[in-house]
Amino acid sequence: MSRPVARVLIDSPLPQLDRLFDYRIPDALTAQTLPGVRVRVPLRSAGRVVDAFVVDLVDDDGSRELSSLEAVVSPAQVLPASLYALARRVADRAAGSASDILRLVVPKRQVRVEKAWLAADPPAPTAPAPEARQWADEQLAGFPGLTEALASGERVVVDAPPRPDAAGTTIGAWATLLAAAAVQTLGGGRSAVLVVPDHRDQAQLEAALAGRVPEDALVVDDAARPNPERYRAFLRTLATAPCIVVGKRSAVYAPVPELGMLAIWDDGDPLLEEPLAPYVHARDAALVRQELHGGALLFAGHTRTTDVERLVGVGWVREIAAARRETARVILDAAQASRPGERVPSAAFQTAREALQHGPVLVQVARPGYAPVLVCAQCRAPARCAHCGGPLHARAPRAVPVCTWCGHTAVGWRCPACESERVRFASSGSERTADELGRAFPNTRVIVADGDHLVLRVDDAPALVVATRGAEPIAEGGYRAVILLDGERMLLADALRIGESCLRWWSNAAALAASGAPVHLVGVTGPVARALATWNQAGYARSELAARAPLLMPPTVRVAAVTGAPQAVERALSDVRTAVPTLPPAAVLGPVRLEDDPATMRALVRFEYGEGRPVTEALRAAVVREALRGGRGRGGGRARNTLRVRVDVPDPEL
Repeated sequence: MSRPVARVLIDSPLPQLDRLFDYRIPDALTAQTLPGVRVRVPLRSAGRVVDAFVVDLVDDDGSRELSSLEAVVSPAQVLPASLYALARRVADRAAGSASDILRLVVPKRQVRVEKAWLAADPPAPTAPAPEARQWADEQLAGFPGLTEALASGERVVVDAPPRPDAAGTTIGAWATLLAAAAVQTLGGGRSAVLVVPDHRDQAQLEAALAGRVPEDALVVDDAARPNPERYRAFLRTLATAPCIVVGKRSAVYAPVPELGMLAIWDDGDPLLEEPLAPYVHARDAALVRQELHGGALLFAGHTRTTDVERLVGVGWVREIAAARRETARVILDAAQASRPGERVPSAAFQTAREALQHGPVLVQVARPGYAPVLVCAQCRAPARCAHCGGPLHARAPRAVPVCTWCGHTAVGWRCPACESERVRFASSGSERTADELGRAFPNTRVIVADGDHLVLRVDDAPALVVATRGAEPIAEGGYRAVILLDGERMLLADALRIGESCLRWWSNAAALAASGAPVHLVGVTGPVARALATWNQAGYARSELAARAPLLMPPTVRVAAVTGAPQAVERALSDVRTAVPTLPPAAVLGPVRLEDDPATMRALVRFEYGEGRPVTEALRAAVVREALRGGRGRGGGRARNTLRVRVDVPDPEL
């Protein structure tokens, strides 16, 4: 006789459990067991009961011996079929587990919130007011063809205007553009998802949408919010009524039923890279989702990443240009020596003096603190901690040096090379720069914005704002001048994408300037400086792709990092070679021993995009095999995972 069977996904990080398990549904639970609900199931191998999601219901002929569901935790169907399909596809592409993806999306259950949601009537469909739709049409008119592209579900990229909103205070023109696209999508009866790197970008989008869409149609998906608020927002995205979702990287998975547009702002920001396994970038998840579920996909930014430019080059993403090209007014200051303290050239110094008569001036520096780097005053050797060998820095003038790594104070420090007991500053952080500029501009307000001094906005009164890259406050009406210091030092970082990153840092800072305000880039020449001065970020991305292609560096190819015990790494590499016999020997770099852990090996596998499926399948199978070989840990604990895999490594140096 046939019997109902539930196919469930167990909520577990163990790779060997990343598949669907069949459980018999007891008669008492038949009515409650629906696709997408949370359940509790027995796990024989572990001898315990675990959480799971019901993915599907099937009929079974009864010939198999199956365990029964233990309980239905909740009647709420929190895992729609579309969300599971997306999690499965994204996890397979990254050689990871679907449960790891779902853990980022589905918040922990909040009983009171859930009961209130189940008892209430479903949200009614709402639409923006006619004035809001007209406003959206006017904003999008600056990009001919964008409205039609979004309506037809295309993949497009646009370069956002590098200025504050013409109407506004502390809203960037980019936020107005994305908000207009979302309003237009909602007006067409479909949902829009807007993904941004951090809370400041999120606040700008919320401000741009405020008053233009109904309150119940705007959903903020923010993992930093209290659990009840986040769960309430998640449940709203499950409703059939369309909405606009604004959030950070995990919002890319928001399970809205009718997705009309998915937009990614500033995809080059590392905050969009998921730090937890399987380490999927929001951009890659968005590409998978658009291919799977349809709807438009919009990339926007002040710069163009090589990843998106590669997609433009192969015709997968279409570029839509603005009707009137807008650029920042960038001035290259190659000179280094001038006042104060030989950090600001005379031309930039004079620009700052004039701009301070009208409003705030932004000064971007590389590092926070007072003196991030100290050297011996006699021989100029780097000052190192006697305990751990870490670099010393000074927290304040005349302060005792402190180790950056272990935090020890270097009382009685002596240089091991020349026996000198004195140190000198080799670099200036945000606080030291603020001191220098404060002396050069007396009676001027100086504001420091960095990791230790969080400043989100400044008014339009004259002030010198010294900020580290990425921490620049938004000025009301825009900065009257922007000075970019330490550019040459930023470019010296040993990273594949450092030029790309510097161009993004500088372009985003330049976009905070008021229209026509000067932007001085100090002490930098070369391709990155020329790209900023001509505002040709897409051209720089194309040149980077051309340079990386012969070297087989990402994103011209995909790169997977395989880390673990030597035998496990060798077995995994052998599996990859078997799965892809055409893989050339040069595609594998290593394995090499890690400096901080000699017992662990690491290898890089470089492969073409068309070879992604067999490579990731082989690597995932290797992870499962090694987890099973590891057995159970001491005391019957979790199985020891001797192999780690990360696919789509952005920089082989990481």
